[in-house]
Amino acid sequence: MVTPPDSPPDQTRNPLHGITLERMLSELVESIGWEKMARRVRIACFTSDPSVSSSLKFLRRTPWAREKVERMYLDVMRRRRHGTTTGG
Repeated sequence: MVTPPDSPPDQTRNPLHGITLERMLSELVESIGWEKMARRVRIACFTSDPSVSSSLKFLRRTPWAREKVERMYLDVMRRRRHGTTTGG
């Protein structure tokens, strides 16, 4: 099947498809907490008076940090599914 050039890319194999950044942050906070998040991705919005709203603002305008958070989310969720600890 050929996809027309103006169609969005196929997302069926994207593990983050349909998961909002807000949901990622909320699940990470619940699973590992701000302190472990800050150790894994060193950004001020995780260490200095952390909140989901301030983190969302920063991550939406900082692609490199968002990519790191997305990788962390995938790693934490994979470990959670397999019943292993997240380490720090």
